[in-house]
Amino acid sequence: MTTPLDSFGIRRAAHLGGRLRAYLDLPALATHFPEVTRLPVSLLILLENLLRHEDGELVTAAHLEQVARRGRHTGEPVEIAYHPSRVVMQDYSGLVALTDLATLRDRVAQAGGDGAAVRPVRPVDLVVDHSLVVDVARTPDALDRNLDNEYRQNKERYEFLKWAQAEFDGVRVVPPGNGIIHQINLEHLANVVCEDPSGLVHPETQIGTDSHTPMINGLGVLAWGVGGIEAEAAMLGEPVSMLVPDVVGVRLTGALPAGVLAMDLVLTLTQRLREVGVVGRFVEFFGPALANLTVADRATLANMAPEYGATCGMFPVDHKVIEHLGVTGRDPARTRLVEDYARAVGLWDDPASVRDYAEIVEIDLGTVGRSVAGPKRPQQRLELPQVAASTPAPRIGDPYGAHGDIPATLDHGDIVIAAITSCTTTSNPHAMVTAGLLARNAVAHGLTVDPRIKTSLAPGSRSVTRYLAEAGLTEALETLGFAVVGYGCATCVGNSGALDQAVEAEIRDRDLDVAAVLSGNRNFEGRIHPVVRSNYLASPPLVIAYALAGTMRADLDRDPLGTGADGTPVYLADLWPDPAETEAITARSAGPDAYAGVDIHAGGRRWDILSSPVGTHFPWDRNSTYISPSPFVEPAVPTDGPITAAVPLLVLGDNVTTDHISPVGSIESDGPAARLLTERGIARADFNSYGARRGNADVMVRGTFSNVRLRNDLVAPLTGGLTRLTGVGEPLAVHEAADLLRRVGVPAVVVAGAGYGAGSARDWAAKGTRMLGVRAVLARSFERIHRANLVLMGVVPVELPEDPGPLDADTRITVDLPTGPVPVQAHVEVHFDHPRYGRHTAAALVRVDTAQESAYLAQGGVLRAVLNKLIQRHTPHTQEAVA
Repeated sequence: MTTPLDSFGIRRAAHLGGRLRAYLDLPALATHFPEVTRLPVSLLILLENLLRHEDGELVTAAHLEQVARRGRHTGEPVEIAYHPSRVVMQDYSGLVALTDLATLRDRVAQAGGDGAAVRPVRPVDLVVDHSLVVDVARTPDALDRNLDNEYRQNKERYEFLKWAQAEFDGVRVVPPGNGIIHQINLEHLANVVCEDPSGLVHPETQIGTDSHTPMINGLGVLAWGVGGIEAEAAMLGEPVSMLVPDVVGVRLTGALPAGVLAMDLVLTLTQRLREVGVVGRFVEFFGPALANLTVADRATLANMAPEYGATCGMFPVDHKVIEHLGVTGRDPARTRLVEDYARAVGLWDDPASVRDYAEIVEIDLGTVGRSVAGPKRPQQRLELPQVAASTPAPRIGDPYGAHGDIPATLDHGDIVIAAITSCTTTSNPHAMVTAGLLARNAVAHGLTVDPRIKTSLAPGSRSVTRYLAEAGLTEALETLGFAVVGYGCATCVGNSGALDQAVEAEIRDRDLDVAAVLSGNRNFEGRIHPVVRSNYLASPPLVIAYALAGTMRADLDRDPLGTGADGTPVYLADLWPDPAETEAITARSAGPDAYAGVDIHAGGRRWDILSSPVGTHFPWDRNSTYISPSPFVEPAVPTDGPITAAVPLLVLGDNVTTDHISPVGSIESDGPAARLLTERGIARADFNSYGARRGNADVMVRGTFSNVRLRNDLVAPLTGGLTRLTGVGEPLAVHEAADLLRRVGVPAVVVAGAGYGAGSARDWAAKGTRMLGVRAVLARSFERIHRANLVLMGVVPVELPEDPGPLDADTRITVDLPTGPVPVQAHVEVHFDHPRYGRHTAAALVRVDTAQESAYLAQGGVLRAVLNKLIQRHTPHTQEAVA
C-alpha cells in the first residue's frame, strides 16, 4: 500500500530561484503539529525527507508524527527509513564498495538475471584522496614524484575506478591529485538544495564513507559518515535505517580573540562535548556568534563531529552560506534558489526563532585560547604552557649503540613529523594565510627547521595553492620545508611515508617517545607513523611554530622558537602576523579567482593514459593482490540461537579504535599479510599500504587487529597483532589463531571495554572481524558507526555493562541469543566458564537497534540481503532468494 506524497496537503508552488517550482511547505505542518515550528533544523530536514518518501510501509504517517513532535520531548526511540539524496566516498572505502557492486552484478548474472541492472540509483561522487603517501618531502619536485609513485603503485585500482565510472551510471570520479573529498565537496560538489526528477525542490542530504562527512554540515547540508557497507546499500536504493537522535544545541556567543583560530575552537569544543556526552546524538549550532563565523570556520567545527562523538555538527543556512556559494563559483541561479527555498520552508537562520533541543551547551568564543590536543586523543586539549608536561621527561643524550659509539640526536618529545594537512584546516583560508605569513616572518628572522623533521604541506584542494601563490607566501613555506607534497589526506590518515633511516633507527634503538604535530583531526597512538607514539593536533601556524622549536617540550608562550640571524632569540609573538594584515590578504587572495576554472574531474596525463576494461562485468585477475571479487555477498554464519562455548580471540581494553582493528598504514614486513604478498612474488618495496589493498580481502583479513599498538590482555605485556589459544604454547598472529579456530569449528568472540570502535568509519574494521570468524563482540559500549557496521556484516554487538572478571585463553563464553531473528535490543545472559575460576553470568544488551538491522542480521549481512532482493527483482521467474 502506498499513500500520496502530499497526505498533509502541504505541497505548494512558488517562484523560487527565478521560476515556478514545487516544494513541501514545512511551516504549514504546524496546522497538524504545532511543535514543528520549534524543531531543530536537522530534524526539520529529516522530517521533509520522510514526507517525500511516505509510502504507508517503510515510512508512515505515524513516523512523520513522531518526528514532528520530537524536539525537546524526545520520548522513546523512533526508527525511521532515511533516504539520502547523494553518496560521497573516498577511494579506500569507495573502491571496496564498487568491487562489492561488481561482484553483485556477477552473482545476479550467475542466477540468470540481468547483471547490468545492478547499478547505483542515487548519485555517487568518489574522490581519490587516501592513496597519497608522503614518500618525498621538503623538495620542490615532491608533488610530481609522489604523484608518480601513487600512480605506479595503484595502477590496478585506478583502472578499476575508470571502468566503474564508465559502467555505473551516476558515479563520478575525482581523479588523484585534486584534493580531499570533504574539501572538494565544500568547494565544488554540494548543492545545498536539490530537485528530484519530478521537479520537487528539497534539501540536499548526504551520507559518506568517511567519518568526517559532517564537514559539509558547515554549509547547511545534513550529512554524516557511515561505513562503506551501509553506503553500498544506500547506493542501490535501500533506505538507511536509523533511530531519530536527540539534538544537542550548542549556543555560540562572543568572538574569537585575535590570534585564535577555528582549530583552537574545535579542539576546545571537542574537549567540552566529550565531557557532556554526545555519542549517537546530533549537535546543532546556533546563537549570535554565528554571524562571526565564516563557512570555512563552521566547516572546521563540523568536520570534527566524530572526534567529539556526535553524528553530525549542523549549521543553518544564512548569508554566510550564500556568500560562500558565490565565492566558490556556484551557479548564481542555484544560489538564489538556495536562499529562496531556505526562507520558504523555515531552514533559514532566524536569530529570533526558538528551537527545542534535548540539551543546550553554552560556548563563549571569547574564552577560547590557542590550543593543542594530544598526545593520543583529540579531546586531550592543552593550553600552550601545558604541552611540555604532556611529554616524557627528557633523557640524557648519551651515545648509544653496541659500543656507545653513536651520538644521540633525539630525545623524548622531539618532533620528527610536522604536517600541514587535512581538510579540517586546509579548507580554511584564514588559517592557511596565517600560516603562510608566520612562515614569511620566520624566514625574515633567519629561522630554519631542523632537517631531521619530515615537513610537508598537503592541501585539500588546488585552490589553496592558488591563493597562497597569489599572496606571495609559497616561497616562504617551501624555505621552511613545507613544500606541497600532493593534494590528499596524506599524513592525516597515516600516509606519512618513511622517516629518515637514521632517525627511525635511533627511535627504535633508544625506545624514544618522539612526536608528530599536524593540523589534522586524529592523533591516536600509532596512527601517524608506527614509531611515533605521541601525536599532537594544532592549527597550521602552530604546526610551523612547533617545527621551528623542534620539540613539544617547548612552551610557545614563553620559550624562543630559535635564534635569529642577528643572534637574538625569536618568540612566537615576534612571528604571529597582524590580524588586520591577515584579513586583508585573505580577502584579496582567497576570492573567486582562487576557485574559478578548476576542473576537479580532470586527472591530467597520468589519468588519461590509464587503460581500463570495457564491458558490463569486470574481468577479475585472480592473481591480483589489489582487486578481487567480494566475499561478502556470501552468507555469514547464521545468527540463530546461542553462541556456545566460544573462545575469546582477543580481550581488549577501553577506547579501541577502528585504527586498532582495521588494517591501516604501511604493511608490516613480518606479519601474515607480508607473508602472503611474498608468496605471491611481491617485493617488500612494493607492499604499498593496507588502504591501497582494501580491494583484496585475503590481504586485508591478515592485517585485521595487527596494529603495533594494540594491547591484547591475552598476551600482555606484548603488543601488536598477537593472541593466545589454549594448548598452543607461543603467541600466534590473530589471523593464524582465527584460522585454527575456524578449521576445528570453534566459534570466536572479541571482548572489549568502553568506546569500542571509535574513530574513522573504516568498513574493514567490521569486514575483517567477520572474515576472522568472530560471531560477536562483547563491549562495555560501542561507537555509533562501528556498531552498525558489525550488524551489517553479520556480527552481533553485545553491550556488557559490567566487568566480566578475569579472562584468559581457557575461558569459554556462551551468549544466550534467542532462536530465530535477533530481537531489537534484546536482553540476554552471557556466561563465562573457566576451569579454575568457575562460572560467572552477566546480563547484557544486544545492540541490534532497529528492525531493519535485525532483518539484515538474519540474512547473514546487508550485502546478502541486497543480493537476495536484486535476484528477485532482476531474475525472471525467481520466487525466492538464492540459497
